[in-house]
Amino acid sequence: MNKRVLIVEDNPQNMKLLLMTLRPHGYDLLQAVDGEQALEVAIKSNPDLIIMDIQIPKMDGLEVTRRLRQMPAFNQVPIVAVTAYAMKGDREKVIRAGCDAYLPKPINTRQLPGLISGMLKPKPNTNGDGDGR
Repeated sequence: MNKRVLIVEDNPQNMKLLLMTLRPHGYDLLQAVDGEQALEVAIKSNPDLIIMDIQIPKMDGLEVTRRLRQMPAFNQVPIVAVTAYAMKGDREKVIRAGCDAYLPKPINTRQLPGLISGMLKPKPNTNGDGDGR
């Protein structure tokens, strides 16, 4: 089964670029254009990873991330923040809100697929209940 990636982006050109960049990698791509829709789609579709624009209408991406992180189903879902406003301190702000990674716009389309792939890889078992081999 293909991994589901939710792209939250209100700019049509940026959405198209993200879709064109990730589609060849076989992901099921979901879309949302504002914060309220992002919450609805995430809860309904249970994505494996979320690409979250920070400056979106109705509810900004940081607030959406905070709300998702309060739900047990989204504790381990990687969230990648993207923003055109790459100011000093922004990286820390998005990490505090619950994002796992931060990418400034314009998005590096050569780097993005590798980042997404790496974040979707299963985490090694570190809770001590493995067989240790």
